[in-house]
Amino acid sequence: MATLNYVTEEGLQRLRKEIEQLKNIERPKISQQIAEARDKGDLSENAEYDAAKEAQGLLELRIANLEAVIANSRIIDESKIDISQVQIMTKVKLKNVATKVVMEYTLVAESEANLKEGKLSVGTPIAKSLLGKKVGNVVEVQVPSGILKFEILNISR
Repeated sequence: MATLNYVTEEGLQRLRKEIEQLKNIERPKISQQIAEARDKGDLSENAEYDAAKEAQGLLELRIANLEAVIANSRIIDESKIDISQVQIMTKVKLKNVATKVVMEYTLVAESEANLKEGKLSVGTPIAKSLLGKKVGNVVEVQVPSGILKFEILNISR
């Protein structure tokens, strides 16, 4: 059974653009590499051919995975997100109780996760522990190095 993904319209457009790039630019490049390697003769000992065929397989797998994500996606209307508690598509400002470090994350579907942009997948241990919590709550998160405690400082869109 496929996983249902919740994405923004912007996230869905980004996925479609990536598929277009893979199909229209990357796929022809790999086909060209395969043709060039095939022209070099004996395919049984042709490392370039094997590498190009493997790259083609990985590319097709990536395309299929992205298409599955889109097929199982539901668009979220960000204007209707309730910010009284943490949920997908809310921005959460947290303070690490032990270190006093403040951080901010937007909880997103796995397909939109990007830590550099502060987008945390709802499937991560931290996000799972935050879901349904309110400002002022302190949550404990089990991580490989032990238990971390975070205080929820703010929830916004």
